[in-house]
Amino acid sequence: MRLIRPSGVYPPQDDTALLAEAVRREPGTAGGRVLDVGTGTGALALLAARCRAARVDAVDISPRAVATAWLNARLCRAPVRVRLGGLPDPATGGRFDVVLANPPYVPTPPSGLPPHARGRSFDAGPDGRAVLDDLCARAPSLLRPGGVLLIVQSALSGAGTTLERLRAQGLRTEVTARRVVPFGPVLRGRSTWLASRGLIAPGEDKEELVVIRAVRTAHAA
Repeated sequence: MRLIRPSGVYPPQDDTALLAEAVRREPGTAGGRVLDVGTGTGALALLAARCRAARVDAVDISPRAVATAWLNARLCRAPVRVRLGGLPDPATGGRFDVVLANPPYVPTPPSGLPPHARGRSFDAGPDGRAVLDDLCARAPSLLRPGGVLLIVQSALSGAGTTLERLRAQGLRTEVTARRVVPFGPVLRGRSTWLASRGLIAPGEDKEELVVIRAVRTAHAA
């Protein structure tokens, strides 16, 4: 897909591509209700629509991203509902067959300053889990029984922690895809700080991306 991507909106990258492969493999996408959290340009929401999801909702906290995703959906003539905000309230937004999430997950040095608009799409606190932990806690309430959550994140932000927290919520979880990619400009600029925290070895210049698949079981909240 050829998408409009203005400055300040997270562009589709390696993590988007890895999650897109999981979306194509996911049986519940076709004919299901899909939620794309942190939609950015809308790339994954549009893919779900192309996979013949019955309904696709896309949310983002960035007004610019929402406008971009809305425009891309119109240009692609895709029936995607786009709105401003974070995770929906199940009482009003219902539950979903598939939830997609490419959340901010980059470990971020504390600065004491308000987050920059551009950084909101990737900055996620000192451990990279500022958004991931909330998503893990709320996942069962977003999913129908048998529903699937697909998350892409960096191993730098604790894939094992994500697995543990989702399992603690009663979800059945597994890593379904891995890919090692070179650091982009953001991680290259933070490599000294990451090494000082023990998150990478000195001189390391690659990260592992993982896709985690979590299924809501009958025992989940």
